[in-house]
This record gives sequence, C-alpha cells and structure tokens, in this order.
Amino acid sequence: MSNLTYRISVDLDVFKALTSLIDEDGQTHNDVLRDLLNLDSVTEAEPPGEIISVAADHLGRITAGGNFYSRGLMLANGTRLRARYKGKEYHAAICDGEFRTDDGERHDSPSAAASHITSTTVNGLRFWQAKRPGDRGWRRLDVIRDSN
Repeated sequence: MSNLTYRISVDLDVFKALTSLIDEDGQTHNDVLRDLLNLDSVTEAEPPGEIISVAADHLGRITAGGNFYSRGLMLANGTRLRARYKGKEYHAAICDGEFRTDDGERHDSPSAAASHITSTTVNGLRFWQAKRPGDRGWRRLDVIRDSN
C-alpha cells in the first residue's frame, strides 16, 4: 500500500458534503471516502525492528478493569472494532481486557489481530477502527492513541 497522497479537485458542495460526514475529531476526508466506497482499511507493513519491540512490550501487558492496553493505546471494555480487508468487513471487541476477533481468537495486540486476518505483517493501529462506549463514530486506533 502506498503512502503517497494525491490532490483531487471537487466543487464546494462536494467538499461541504464530505465535511458534514466527518463525525469524530481526527477523522479525515480520506477516511470518509474510504467508508463511502467500502474500501479496505489502510494497512502499513511494520519494519522488523518494531515487531520485536512490540512483542517485548506485551510480555508484561497490563489489563485492569476490563480495559485493554497496547502500544500506548487504552481501549475500554465494550469497545467495538472493525476493519475491511480484500472487500470483507471484519469485527472484533474488547471483552474483559482481551482483544477478541469475531472468530473467537484472542490477540495480544491490534497488529497481531490484523496479521491473523491478513496472514502478513500489518500495523494494527492503522488497520482497525474503533467505536468506544460513548463514541458517536468510528476512528482509527492510531488517531485515538495520538489524541490521548
């Protein structure tokens, strides 16, 4: 997946319509268009060095009060997650401090769950969108982590 960005020209009415569909801080016009077009979640391969440090971080992963903690991200118990990959939507949830995909598998991190689905190394913070209890809309995990 390329990280290149491109400029497109739209008229003011299209821009206003896209902007009105942004339902959370941190959501971009690109996120809205991806949702409208039912495109797969943005994925990004992680460099091998980062995978090693992430795995080491999870040796002592902390859970408390049913919340899930990973890579500076806290997700409350009851958080719902979704991602699109190869035209199919996948779901997960935070249940009793565990990241569980809809097939019942438990994962130590969003990246582990994404890799389980894609059979490749994936940055789970860019792959998954979450809707936490009380949230109105969906946001990517990296946006949630960076806004805290």
